[in-house]
Amino acid sequence: MINIDASLVKRLINEQFPEWSKLDIRPVKNGGNDNRTFHLGENMSVRLPSAEAYAPQVEKEQKWLLRLSKELSLPIPIPLARGNPSKEYPFPWSVNKWLEGETLNLKNINDLSQFAKDLGLFLIELQSIDTNGGPLAGKHNFYRGGDIAVYDQETRQAIEQNKDILNVSLINEIWELGLNSKWAEKPVWVHGDIAPGNILVKARKLYAIIDFGILGIGDPSCDLAMAWTFFDETSRKVFKNILNIDDGTWNRARGWALWKALITYNGNRNFNNMIAEESYKIIKTIEHDYKEEKFSKKSLSKRVNQ
Repeated sequence: MINIDASLVKRLINEQFPEWSKLDIRPVKNGGNDNRTFHLGENMSVRLPSAEAYAPQVEKEQKWLLRLSKELSLPIPIPLARGNPSKEYPFPWSVNKWLEGETLNLKNINDLSQFAKDLGLFLIELQSIDTNGGPLAGKHNFYRGGDIAVYDQETRQAIEQNKDILNVSLINEIWELGLNSKWAEKPVWVHGDIAPGNILVKARKLYAIIDFGILGIGDPSCDLAMAWTFFDETSRKVFKNILNIDDGTWNRARGWALWKALITYNGNRNFNNMIAEESYKIIKTIEHDYKEEKFSKKSLSKRVNQ
């Protein structure tokens, strides 16, 4: 385990970018897990992978973020320099332009439905960018944009290990729906981790999207999990409608949200009650939303057939 702290960053900057050696270096609040992030002066940040599995993200971000930023109306991180491995730190690392803003939470936005619309519009922009040469979903981005079936065994293990608490038949039904649908269109750009911790708010509105480490191209359903992890019933519908999502993609998106909630609950049930409770709440939200959707479709079918 590498001890990534401000003193290490200071030594790396002194060695490789002496022109910035006099700038203040301090940890960023909520600096991340896969990568550690530090302020470099007032206008830059240093981003270092925390383990070998995340190191390939550096080259990908260096290659693509500037290109993508030119096509997007919201700010995203812009690489300014690439740091090289050293004797002390074995991976490449990045210096990026600093982005202002607060990490998203329910208290720092004005209108949840408007926020859902704005986020949907950002995703539409991202998905419309030319993907020529883009990295197909795979191990480098933990298969975001790929087939959710890669996590089938992990999901079923989590269900089995918590069958004393979970509504197993209902959860299996939801999971199977996600598995049985496939993305049949051309690959589109996916951020891979659209979540509150990677979204910045300014003036109580959506301002920027950060942390593109698991960027890739493929099926956009993986970018929609916030429909159940953050939005309420009304804003969820706004999000779905603005993106004009078909039933299959919605089922896969719900599958992504369910997979993450199940494995997080399973991993924390006996160790971290707060995280476990949050994950269990998401599972119940997914169940409730699915049952409501199923009931609505059944009611509509009855009216049509009368």
